Amino acid sequence: MQIFHDAATRVYCQAIADWKTAGKPVVGYTCSYTPAEIFHAADILPVRLRGIETEGMEVGDTYFGPFICSFPKCILQLAGKGKFSFLDGAIITPGCDGMRRLDECWRKAGEDYEGIVPDYFYYFDVPHKAEDHGLAWYIEEVRLLIKSIEDHFGVTITNEKMSAAISEFNKGRRLLQELEDLRAEDEVVVSGTDVFAATVAGTVMPRDAYTASLKKWLTTLKKRKTDLSEGKARVMVVGSVSDEIDLFQLIEDTGKAIVVAENLCFGIRYEGNEIKEDGDPVESLAAHYLGSSVCPRMFGRYQDRLNMLKERIARSKVEGLIMQNIRFCDLHGAENALFERDLEALGIPCLRVEREYGPHIDAGRMKLRINAFLERIASTSRQMANAL
Repeated sequence: MQIFHDAATRVYCQAIADWKTAGKPVVGYTCSYTPAEIFHAADILPVRLRGIETEGMEVGDTYFGPFICSFPKCILQLAGKGKFSFLDGAIITPGCDGMRRLDECWRKAGEDYEGIVPDYFYYFDVPHKAEDHGLAWYIEEVRLLIKSIEDHFGVTITNEKMSAAISEFNKGRRLLQELEDLRAEDEVVVSGTDVFAATVAGTVMPRDAYTASLKKWLTTLKKRKTDLSEGKARVMVVGSVSDEIDLFQLIEDTGKAIVVAENLCFGIRYEGNEIKEDGDPVESLAAHYLGSSVCPRMFGRYQDRLNMLKERIARSKVEGLIMQNIRFCDLHGAENALFERDLEALGIPCLRVEREYGPHIDAGRMKLRINAFLERIASTSRQMANAL
C-alpha cells in the first residue's frame, strides 16, 4: 500500500518525481470529465489537481473571495505558493461555477505571482447534457483538446495510440471492479481508507505502473482471511469532491464502522464500465465520459444517479450513508438533500454533513455527528434483531 498512500497524500509524490526525472511532461487537470487516456497516448502524465497540503488561504481568498467552495481555492493557493511548479500544463474544466472561475482567477493571479501559470494552460469545456447535441459538442471539444496538445508538445496522437491507451485504462477498470466485488463480500478484508487511497493514486500515477501495482495488491488481498467488518456498521460515503483519505480514517477510526462503498468524484465510479475498444476512439471516449451521468452538474439525470446508489447499497450491503458536501457546493448540497429524502423513505439511514475541504479543522464536530449516526444504525439493528 505504500506506493498508493504516497501518491494519495502528497501533491508531488514519488511517482510524479520519477516521471519528471525521466524528462517527460506532466499535465494537471481539474475534472473527471477530462479523458486522461488522451495524455497517456501522448506519453504525457495526466495528474488530477488537488488541494491537499494547503496551509493557508491568503492567495485563494484574494482572487476568489470568501463565499465559494474551498476546493478550487485550495488549488489556487497551492499554485500561488509554487506547489505546482512541476506542471508543464494545466486543463481547467467547468465542472461547476467555482471550477470555471479557477481559469480566470489562476490567470489573474499569474500577473502578480510570476511563473505560476504553466506555458500550456487550456480551458476544456463540457456540456451539461448528454443528449445528441451535447455529445456532438463534447466530441468536438475532445478533438480540439487533442489538436492543442499535439501543437504545443510536438506530438502526434494517432487512433492506434488512443486505442492502446483505452485498453490500458480498461485493465485498471476491470481490477477496480474486482476490488469492489471483494469488499462487497460478507467478510471484508480491506479497509475503506486503503481502497480510497488506491483509487486516488490512480489519478496521479503512470497508468501502466498503477495497473501493475493494483494487480499485485489485489492478489495479496484475495489471500487475506481477517474480517475487518465484524461488529461494525457497513457505510457508504457519497457527495462532493473529496480526495482526502483523512475523511475515511475519521470514520473508520471510530472502531464502529467500515466503509464498503463510495460515490465520490475521486472514488470508484466507473468500475466495470469499460470503454469500447473498437470503432472511433474519440467517439468511444466521449460516449463513456459524457454518457455516464454520475455528477449533479449533468441536467435531468437525478433518477439515474439515485438508481445507481440503490444498486450499490444493495450490492455492498450498506447499512447507512454518510453524505458530505463542501460548504457553498450547491450542486451536491441540493442533491444530497434529495438523496436523503428518497433513501430515508426506503428505510436507509442517512447522515448529511457540510464541511470545509482541506485540513480537518472541524474534525471534532464531524466525529461527534458520525458517532451519533453510527449509534443510530446500531440501535436500529438491535431493534430488528429483537423483533426477529
